[in-house]
Amino acid sequence: MADTTSDQKFDLVVIGAGPGGYVAAIRAAQLGLKVACVDKRDTLGGTCLNVGCIPSKALLQSSEKYEEARHGLADHGVAVGGVKLDLRAMMGRKDKVVDGLTKGIAFLFKKNKVAEIHGTARITNPGEVAVELTGGGSQMLKTDRILIATGSESMPLPGVEIDEQKIVSSTGALTLGKVPKHFVVVGGGYIGLEMASVWGRLGAEVTVIEFLDRIVPAMDREVADEMFKTLQKQGMKFRLGTKVTAAAHAKANVALTIEPAAGGEPETIKCDVVLVAIGRRPLTQGLGLEDVGVALDNRGFIQVDGQFQTNVPGIYAIGDVIPGPMLAHKAEDEGTVAVEMMTGQSGHIDYNAIPAVVYTAPEVASVGWTEEQLKGDKVDYRVGKFPFIANSRARAAGTDSTGFVKILTDAKTDKILGAHIIGPDAGTLIAELALAIEFSASAEDVGRTCHAHPTLNEAVKEAALAAWNKPIHV
Repeated sequence: MADTTSDQKFDLVVIGAGPGGYVAAIRAAQLGLKVACVDKRDTLGGTCLNVGCIPSKALLQSSEKYEEARHGLADHGVAVGGVKLDLRAMMGRKDKVVDGLTKGIAFLFKKNKVAEIHGTARITNPGEVAVELTGGGSQMLKTDRILIATGSESMPLPGVEIDEQKIVSSTGALTLGKVPKHFVVVGGGYIGLEMASVWGRLGAEVTVIEFLDRIVPAMDREVADEMFKTLQKQGMKFRLGTKVTAAAHAKANVALTIEPAAGGEPETIKCDVVLVAIGRRPLTQGLGLEDVGVALDNRGFIQVDGQFQTNVPGIYAIGDVIPGPMLAHKAEDEGTVAVEMMTGQSGHIDYNAIPAVVYTAPEVASVGWTEEQLKGDKVDYRVGKFPFIANSRARAAGTDSTGFVKILTDAKTDKILGAHIIGPDAGTLIAELALAIEFSASAEDVGRTCHAHPTLNEAVKEAALAAWNKPIHV
């Protein structure tokens, strides 16, 4: 991009064009601020859009259709023969989806007059951002405020060096040129299980190695246990309570050294590809934070106050670089609220009302407190559950009727404290319950709300009725 902004002063410079950064930039421009957004990638959208949420969901959808064509359509009276995998076409569709959405953000930047700058940013002073431009040269941006939204990166695993060929991060797992015979995933969290689902459906033998004694540790235990059993039925193999200590390249494979997390004799597992998905860490290196005195906590997250401002006046931060769940929609909300408060508006985020979703099949979604958290805090609570096998739409659609909706309420007030779903379209269904928590609704409020019939949402209604009084259809 040509140097068209070197002599301009901005009201706000956003560093990072991921979901938090680009949303903050657009909202700030809508509020009348003169905004520039700097990102080191050639395309906008950050990790989420380019090598994360969006391409992974595209592959999840495509692999589900492949699986359905092979094993599910016959039940509907649709006879399909000779189903073949065209991995190149599948990857091409994924890339096309990403390309269209990144261009969409560029259009929104132009529409809202946000200056789009590609390069590596460094904060030299509270009111200055130096940018080494991707196309060569440099720029110094003068600004009243700086918003850091640089996101996160994959956590490295000691003894395992990622080459994005045979030992891959989530980025490499999205671009494999062929289906591996044996695909090993290190880490039983969201990213690992989603990628395990993709390549398992496409024909790989999948083994998931998890250090803890359970998968998705942040989820409600009952839901996580149901998910574990379901994924096992789909063919995934699990090694829980196990750690990986080394990885060695052989001619045609990778040899992983594993041992019990509690200690014990090591053993070797061989595979074609190993995905390291043990978590993510804030991406703050190279921003010059030490030079300007921005404080970090002992885990490397930027410390901010209630208005997302750091200890250095005029420098703010949102998203994965500050504490809290590393979720794109959390970053979007923070970006919106942060710039609204910069312009004198009030803002608020209820972090207990931020949903989380694992896009496996069935999907798993959660919002609010888990049952374990309520027990730990000695909260007197009630549980309402409703199984999808008793939901007419799930049965008619022929979707997997595995799973249930689970709603946790205050035993005295009936206020909804948490909700957890495993089943079809759980990620969509959870929105109603996130809204309920946001407005401090009771289970009776949700249960007495008329839900269209037949819909999957009726399972939410019935679970709410179960938490409040009694469900009708079970």
